[in-house]
Amino acid sequence: MLDDFLDNGIIREKSFRQQVDEIDLDVYLDKKVIIKGCASVMIPTWAYLMLTAKLAQVAKKIYYGEPRHAVKIYSRD
Repeated sequence: MLDDFLDNGIIREKSFRQQVDEIDLDVYLDKKVIIKGCASVMIPTWAYLMLTAKLAQVAKKIYYGEPRHAVKIYSRD
């Protein structure tokens, strides 16, 4: 959940980049991943782009939104 990336209640680029760099990508190897669009605060577009770029290195497919209405934004197929 993107709320896990909050720094004092907001998304700060420096701490967000650091947290994204620390993600264990092996967990997402050849998996379908969904980036939920809901959070308790406004999420900047650059945060979604950075997270997607990082996950695209290993994930098979990446979706955005809620599970029932997710939109595919990346596929390695």
